[in-house]
Amino acid sequence: MEGMPRSNRPRRPGSGSTSGRAAAKYGPPQEVDLERARAGFARRESAPDGEWMVRPITARNAAKNYTCPGCHRPVLPGTAHLVVWQEDSLFGAESALADRRHWHTNCWQSRSYRYR
Repeated sequence: MEGMPRSNRPRRPGSGSTSGRAAAKYGPPQEVDLERARAGFARRESAPDGEWMVRPITARNAAKNYTCPGCHRPVLPGTAHLVVWQEDSLFGAESALADRRHWHTNCWQSRSYRYR
């Protein structure tokens, strides 16, 4: 019984492994940037002005110019900073994510809470 095929169906012409088809469809596997993956986790912060999601951006991954809402100065490429969005937004999660802002780390930590 050792020489018997696993299936009684004939093989399709040109069928080998499925990995060849997957590689042709999706391309070669991409290498994972572990530093970026480790640094990109958002954490939840509670403050008197609401619930916030805060994600650190490493200097290596900071590639664009942004304006910090705390000091109104630029967050330059190559500067480690924070991306912050409101977790408990009145208009939902998608709107909160669209309204995210890039803060200098010190500006975020020393911000003053505004009460209405």
